[in-house]
Amino acid sequence: MMGTGRNASAALEVHQFPCLEDNYGYLLRDAATGLTAAVDTPDAAAILRELDRHGWRLDFILNTHHHGDHAGGNLELKARTGCRIIGARADAARIPGLDVGLGEGEVFEFGTRRARVLETPGHTVGHIVYVFDADGAAFVGDTLFAMGCGRLFEGTPAQMWDSLGKLLALPDDTRLYCAHEYTQKNARFALTLEPANADLVARAAAVDRLRAQGLPTVPTTVGEERRTNPFLRADSAALQASLGLAGTDPVTVFAEARRRRNAF
Repeated sequence: MMGTGRNASAALEVHQFPCLEDNYGYLLRDAATGLTAAVDTPDAAAILRELDRHGWRLDFILNTHHHGDHAGGNLELKARTGCRIIGARADAARIPGLDVGLGEGEVFEFGTRRARVLETPGHTVGHIVYVFDADGAAFVGDTLFAMGCGRLFEGTPAQMWDSLGKLLALPDDTRLYCAHEYTQKNARFALTLEPANADLVARAAAVDRLRAQGLPTVPTTVGEERRTNPFLRADSAALQASLGLAGTDPVTVFAEARRRRNAF
Protein backbone atom coordinates (compact mmCIF):
# COMPACT_ATOMS: atom_id res chain seq x y z
CA MET A 1 0.00 0.00 0.00
CA MET A 2 1.23 3.47 -0.73
CA GLY A 3 -0.14 6.93 -0.34
CA THR A 4 0.47 9.68 -2.85
CA GLY A 5 0.13 13.37 -2.76
CA ARG A 6 1.03 16.60 -1.09
CA ASN A 7 -1.20 16.08 1.97
CA ALA A 8 -0.38 12.56 3.14
CA SER A 9 -3.04 12.52 5.86
CA ALA A 10 -5.80 12.97 3.28
CA ALA A 11 -4.08 11.35 0.34
CA LEU A 12 -5.53 9.12 -2.28
CA GLU A 13 -4.50 5.57 -1.40
CA VAL A 14 -2.92 3.61 -4.25
CA HIS A 15 -2.44 -0.15 -4.16
CA GLN A 16 -0.23 -1.33 -7.01
CA PHE A 17 0.25 -4.98 -8.00
CA PRO A 18 1.76 -6.85 -10.95
CA CYS A 19 -0.46 -8.96 -13.20
CA LEU A 20 -0.38 -10.68 -16.58
CA GLU A 21 3.12 -10.71 -18.08
CA ASP A 22 4.17 -7.13 -17.43
CA ASN A 23 1.06 -5.11 -16.51
CA TYR A 24 0.41 -3.25 -13.29
CA GLY A 25 -3.01 -3.19 -11.71
CA TYR A 26 -4.06 -0.27 -9.52
CA LEU A 27 -6.72 -0.06 -6.85
CA LEU A 28 -7.50 3.45 -5.64
CA ARG A 29 -9.22 4.16 -2.36
CA ASP A 30 -10.67 7.33 -0.92
CA ALA A 31 -10.01 6.81 2.76
CA ALA A 32 -12.64 9.34 3.79
CA THR A 33 -15.54 7.49 2.13
CA GLY A 34 -14.20 3.97 1.57
CA LEU A 35 -14.89 4.17 -2.16
CA THR A 36 -12.62 1.97 -4.29
CA ALA A 37 -11.76 2.13 -7.99
CA ALA A 38 -9.68 -0.01 -10.32
CA VAL A 39 -7.65 1.75 -12.98
CA ASP A 40 -8.20 -0.50 -16.00
CA THR A 41 -8.95 -4.21 -15.77
CA PRO A 42 -5.98 -6.18 -17.11
CA ASP A 43 -6.84 -9.30 -15.08
CA ALA A 44 -10.25 -9.61 -13.41
CA ALA A 45 -9.19 -12.56 -11.24
CA ALA A 46 -6.15 -10.71 -9.92
CA ILE A 47 -8.23 -7.62 -9.16
CA LEU A 48 -10.82 -9.69 -7.30
CA ARG A 49 -8.07 -11.35 -5.27
CA GLU A 50 -6.61 -7.98 -4.28
CA LEU A 51 -10.02 -6.62 -3.36
CA ASP A 52 -10.69 -9.68 -1.22
CA ARG A 53 -7.28 -9.46 0.43
CA HIS A 54 -7.98 -5.90 1.55
CA GLY A 55 -11.66 -6.40 2.30
CA TRP A 56 -12.65 -3.75 -0.23
CA ARG A 57 -15.69 -3.52 -2.52
CA LEU A 58 -15.18 -2.30 -6.07
CA ASP A 59 -17.25 0.80 -6.83
CA PHE A 60 -15.72 2.06 -10.08
CA ILE A 61 -13.51 1.12 -13.00
CA LEU A 62 -11.53 3.96 -14.58
CA ASN A 63 -10.58 2.88 -18.10
CA THR A 64 -7.75 4.62 -19.93
CA HIS A 65 -8.39 2.91 -23.29
CA HIS A 66 -10.07 -0.04 -24.95
CA HIS A 67 -7.25 -2.58 -25.41
CA GLY A 68 -7.89 -6.02 -23.95
CA ASP A 69 -5.19 -5.76 -21.30
CA HIS A 70 -6.90 -2.60 -20.04
CA ALA A 71 -10.62 -3.22 -20.47
CA GLY A 72 -10.81 -6.99 -20.87
CA GLY A 73 -12.03 -7.59 -17.32
CA ASN A 74 -14.70 -4.88 -17.34
CA LEU A 75 -17.78 -7.03 -17.83
CA GLU A 76 -16.77 -9.78 -15.41
CA LEU A 77 -15.98 -7.27 -12.68
CA LYS A 78 -19.19 -5.35 -13.33
CA ALA A 79 -21.21 -8.56 -13.11
CA ARG A 80 -19.48 -9.64 -9.91
CA THR A 81 -19.45 -6.29 -8.09
CA GLY A 82 -22.04 -3.98 -9.66
CA CYS A 83 -19.37 -1.34 -10.19
CA ARG A 84 -19.80 1.58 -12.59
CA ILE A 85 -17.44 1.94 -15.52
CA ILE A 86 -15.91 5.31 -16.45
CA GLY A 87 -14.07 5.93 -19.70
CA ALA A 88 -13.62 8.08 -22.76
CA ARG A 89 -16.83 9.42 -24.25
CA ALA A 90 -15.07 9.56 -27.63
CA ASP A 91 -14.41 5.81 -27.47
CA ALA A 92 -17.70 4.71 -25.93
CA ALA A 93 -18.32 2.06 -28.58
CA ARG A 94 -15.10 0.24 -27.64
CA ILE A 95 -15.19 0.41 -23.82
CA PRO A 96 -17.11 -2.68 -22.59
CA GLY A 97 -19.92 -1.81 -20.19
CA LEU A 98 -19.26 1.93 -20.17
CA ASP A 99 -21.62 3.83 -17.85
CA VAL A 100 -20.13 7.33 -17.83
CA GLY A 101 -18.19 8.92 -20.68
CA LEU A 102 -15.82 11.80 -20.01
CA GLY A 103 -13.70 14.11 -22.14
CA GLU A 104 -10.98 16.74 -21.95
CA GLY A 105 -11.09 18.85 -18.79
CA GLU A 106 -14.05 17.07 -17.23
CA VAL A 107 -13.81 15.85 -13.65
CA PHE A 108 -14.68 12.51 -12.08
CA GLU A 109 -15.72 12.96 -8.45
CA PHE A 110 -14.32 10.01 -6.50
CA GLY A 111 -15.60 10.56 -2.99
CA THR A 112 -13.50 13.41 -1.61
CA ARG A 113 -10.93 13.06 -4.40
CA ARG A 114 -11.19 14.57 -7.88
CA ALA A 115 -9.77 13.18 -11.12
CA ARG A 116 -9.35 15.57 -14.04
CA VAL A 117 -9.47 13.97 -17.48
CA LEU A 118 -6.92 14.63 -20.21
CA GLU A 119 -7.53 13.34 -23.71
CA THR A 120 -4.22 11.85 -24.87
CA PRO A 121 -4.64 10.34 -28.35
CA GLY A 122 -1.68 8.60 -29.93
CA HIS A 123 -1.50 5.03 -28.67
CA THR A 124 -5.21 4.87 -29.44
CA VAL A 125 -7.40 7.72 -30.66
CA GLY A 126 -9.62 7.50 -27.56
CA HIS A 127 -6.98 7.27 -24.82
CA ILE A 128 -7.51 9.33 -21.67
CA VAL A 129 -5.49 10.01 -18.52
CA TYR A 130 -6.82 10.61 -14.99
CA VAL A 131 -5.03 13.37 -13.06
CA PHE A 132 -5.61 13.66 -9.31
CA ASP A 133 -4.14 17.15 -9.03
CA ALA A 134 -4.54 17.55 -5.28
CA ASP A 135 -2.86 14.19 -4.72
CA GLY A 136 -0.01 14.71 -7.15
CA ALA A 137 -0.85 11.55 -9.09
CA ALA A 138 -1.73 10.74 -12.70
CA PHE A 139 -2.77 7.38 -14.15
CA VAL A 140 -1.44 7.47 -17.67
CA GLY A 141 -2.23 4.02 -19.10
CA ASP A 142 -0.14 3.44 -22.22
CA THR A 143 0.40 7.08 -23.16
CA LEU A 144 3.67 7.26 -21.26
CA PHE A 145 6.01 4.68 -19.75
CA ALA A 146 9.09 5.25 -17.62
CA MET A 147 11.61 6.46 -20.24
CA GLY A 148 9.17 5.47 -22.99
CA CYS A 149 5.77 6.00 -24.56
CA GLY A 150 3.11 3.84 -26.16
CA ARG A 151 3.30 2.64 -29.73
CA LEU A 152 1.23 4.68 -32.15
CA PHE A 153 -1.33 2.05 -33.09
CA GLU A 154 -4.00 4.57 -34.08
CA GLY A 155 -2.79 8.14 -33.65
CA THR A 156 -0.17 10.29 -35.34
CA PRO A 157 3.20 11.54 -34.09
CA ALA A 158 1.74 15.05 -33.87
CA GLN A 159 -1.12 13.81 -31.69
CA MET A 160 1.20 11.90 -29.38
CA TRP A 161 3.64 14.78 -29.04
CA ASP A 162 0.72 17.03 -28.07
CA SER A 163 -0.54 14.40 -25.61
CA LEU A 164 2.86 14.05 -23.98
CA GLY A 165 3.02 17.83 -23.71
CA LYS A 166 -0.08 17.73 -21.50
CA LEU A 167 1.78 15.43 -19.10
CA LEU A 168 4.90 17.62 -19.22
CA ALA A 169 2.74 20.56 -18.12
CA LEU A 170 2.03 18.83 -14.79
CA PRO A 171 4.20 19.71 -11.76
CA ASP A 172 7.55 17.93 -11.69
CA ASP A 173 6.70 16.01 -8.51
CA THR A 174 3.53 14.49 -10.02
CA ARG A 175 3.71 10.70 -9.80
CA LEU A 176 2.97 8.99 -13.11
CA TYR A 177 1.44 5.53 -12.77
CA CYS A 178 1.91 3.78 -16.10
CA ALA A 179 0.49 0.42 -17.00
CA HIS A 180 3.53 -1.71 -17.85
CA GLU A 181 6.97 -2.61 -16.51
CA TYR A 182 8.97 -1.74 -19.64
CA THR A 183 11.54 0.46 -17.95
CA GLN A 184 14.70 -1.61 -18.31
CA LYS A 185 14.39 -1.99 -22.08
CA ASN A 186 13.31 1.64 -22.42
CA ALA A 187 16.45 2.71 -20.56
CA ARG A 188 18.68 0.65 -22.83
CA PHE A 189 17.08 2.27 -25.86
CA ALA A 190 17.29 5.78 -24.41
CA LEU A 191 21.03 5.31 -23.85
CA THR A 192 21.50 4.65 -27.58
CA LEU A 193 20.14 8.15 -28.22
CA GLU A 194 21.73 10.09 -25.35
CA PRO A 195 24.72 8.16 -24.00
CA ALA A 196 26.17 11.35 -22.50
CA ASN A 197 23.02 12.25 -20.54
CA ALA A 198 24.31 11.89 -16.97
CA ASP A 199 20.81 11.78 -15.47
CA LEU A 200 19.90 8.98 -17.85
CA VAL A 201 23.07 6.98 -17.15
CA ALA A 202 22.44 7.18 -13.40
CA ARG A 203 18.78 6.30 -13.74
CA ALA A 204 19.46 3.30 -15.98
CA ALA A 205 21.84 1.91 -13.36
CA ALA A 206 19.26 2.46 -10.61
CA VAL A 207 16.62 0.67 -12.70
CA ASP A 208 18.93 -2.32 -13.17
CA ARG A 209 19.42 -2.54 -9.40
CA LEU A 210 15.67 -2.42 -8.74
CA ARG A 211 14.85 -5.08 -11.33
CA ALA A 212 17.64 -7.34 -10.04
CA GLN A 213 15.74 -7.32 -6.74
CA GLY A 214 12.39 -7.92 -8.43
CA LEU A 215 11.18 -4.43 -7.46
CA PRO A 216 8.98 -2.16 -9.57
CA THR A 217 10.31 0.92 -11.34
CA VAL A 218 6.85 2.47 -11.45
CA PRO A 219 5.61 5.05 -10.54
CA THR A 220 7.91 7.62 -12.05
CA THR A 221 7.63 11.41 -11.89
CA VAL A 222 7.23 14.18 -14.42
CA GLY A 223 10.62 15.58 -13.40
CA GLU A 224 12.40 12.25 -13.89
CA GLU A 225 10.81 11.83 -17.30
CA ARG A 226 11.63 15.39 -18.33
CA ARG A 227 15.33 14.64 -17.72
CA THR A 228 15.59 11.09 -19.08
CA ASN A 229 12.72 10.16 -21.41
CA PRO A 230 13.71 10.73 -25.06
CA PHE A 231 10.08 10.97 -26.14
CA LEU A 232 9.60 14.00 -23.90
CA ARG A 233 12.88 15.54 -25.09
CA ALA A 234 12.14 15.93 -28.80
CA ASP A 235 12.66 19.68 -28.40
CA SER A 236 16.08 19.13 -26.77
CA ALA A 237 19.04 20.30 -28.82
CA ALA A 238 21.13 17.41 -27.50
CA LEU A 239 18.63 14.77 -28.63
CA GLN A 240 18.05 16.47 -31.97
CA ALA A 241 21.79 16.48 -32.63
CA SER A 242 22.09 12.83 -31.62
CA LEU A 243 19.45 11.90 -34.18
CA GLY A 244 21.04 14.02 -36.90
CA LEU A 245 18.05 16.34 -36.82
CA ALA A 246 19.48 19.51 -35.30
CA GLY A 247 17.03 22.38 -35.52
CA THR A 248 14.20 20.15 -36.73
CA ASP A 249 10.67 20.52 -35.43
CA PRO A 250 9.90 18.34 -32.37
CA VAL A 251 7.21 16.26 -34.10
CA THR A 252 9.73 15.06 -36.69
CA VAL A 253 12.26 14.32 -33.95
CA PHE A 254 9.66 12.47 -31.91
CA ALA A 255 8.60 10.42 -34.94
CA GLU A 256 12.18 9.38 -35.66
CA ALA A 257 12.78 8.37 -32.03
CA ARG A 258 9.56 6.33 -32.06
CA ARG A 259 10.55 4.68 -35.35
CA ARG A 260 13.87 3.63 -33.86
CA ARG A 261 12.22 2.35 -30.68
CA ASN A 262 9.83 0.20 -32.74
CA ALA A 263 12.82 -1.53 -34.31
CA PHE A 264 14.90 -1.79 -31.13
